[in-house]
Amino acid sequence: MAKLSIIDKFHHWRRKRRWNKQYKKGKWDYLNNEREAVRYNKIVEYIKTYGTSKPVILDLGAGEAVLNERLNADDYTFFYNVDYSSASIEKAEEKGIANTKNLVADIHTYDPEETFDIIVFNEAFYYVHDHLKHEVLDRFTDKLSPKGVLITSIYKEGQNCWDIIDASPKLQQLNFETVNTDRESTYWKVGVYKRA
Repeated sequence: MAKLSIIDKFHHWRRKRRWNKQYKKGKWDYLNNEREAVRYNKIVEYIKTYGTSKPVILDLGAGEAVLNERLNADDYTFFYNVDYSSASIEKAEEKGIANTKNLVADIHTYDPEETFDIIVFNEAFYYVHDHLKHEVLDRFTDKLSPKGVLITSIYKEGQNCWDIIDASPKLQQLNFETVNTDRESTYWKVGVYKRA
C-alpha cells in the first residue's frame, strides 16, 4: 500500500478535523433533504437492479448512514457504513439500524477481510489523493464478490475520477447516468460497474 506524503497527511488530518466539526454542528444534515434524495434514489435503483438478492453492502463515505436508511432491512443481508469522520459514524450508530456495522476508517488504508456484493463510493472517490486513486480502486475492486458490483456517485464532474474508473481493466460499465436536480448547477454522475 502506498503511503501519504507529509503534506498529504497534514491536509488529510485537517479534512478529518473539519468534517468532525461540521457533523457535530449539523452542517451535513442537508444530506437528508429531497434534493439529495434523487442521487440516493439512483444508487438504490442500481443496488436493486444490478445487485444480487439480499446483498452484503459496503458504503464508503457513508456519513451518518443516509443510504442505509433508504433501504429496507430485508433489502440486504448486512450493511457496512464506513466513513473517515468519527462524528458521522457516531450519528450512524445512534440510529441503531439492524444488520449494520458502523466503522471509522480511512479509505486510503482500509483493507477489509470480507468480500462484498455491492461496494459504493458514496461521494468519496474524489477525496482520494490523486496518486493513490488507482491503488484504492484496485483494492476495493478486489473485494467484490464474483457477481459483485461497484457503484460510484460523484458530485458534478469529479476531476479525473471517471477517467480512472473507466480505464480500469478490472471493471466493466453496466450503466452510467447524470442525475439532475431542480438547480441547474447541482447534479451528480452515478455509475455502476461489474468485475471484468
